[in-house]
Amino acid sequence: MKHFFLVLFTAISTLTWAQSGSAKQVNWTTSSKKLAENLYEVKLIAEIKGDYHMYAQTAGVEGPVPTVFTFTANPLVTMNGQVKEVGKLIRKYESAWEGNVNYYEKKVEFVQQVKLKGKVKTNLAGKVEFMVCNESQCLPPAEVDFKVPIGG
Repeated sequence: MKHFFLVLFTAISTLTWAQSGSAKQVNWTTSSKKLAENLYEVKLIAEIKGDYHMYAQTAGVEGPVPTVFTFTANPLVTMNGQVKEVGKLIRKYESAWEGNVNYYEKKVEFVQQVKLKGKVKTNLAGKVEFMVCNESQCLPPAEVDFKVPIGG
């Protein structure tokens, strides 16, 4: 019985920790737009709450978790280049990391161009890992799944 309560307590603690991390401070939205025949632009837009900031894909120093996109393999979709960042990049010295870091406040758009293999309707799916901090604290990193319809 003690073992059962220990497992239950651990599960509840983990769930509470996961819900209180970076994911609560960032709202993600997605969109897609046709650019040319079988070529689409997919946007993943992060709206960052309050006084928090989210690190760029290249954070600048070791320590802060950079924003990383992992795309689910899809035989109908080919990536066209790397994920681009659109927003006001801030480069600033942070004593907590003992170096210059790259981050965004309020809003940043991540843009990925994709090519479809023919006139098909499918999804670009995956996950994004990120971390947010403010002047007094950093929240645990979070992973958010996404699925964006493209084609048709």
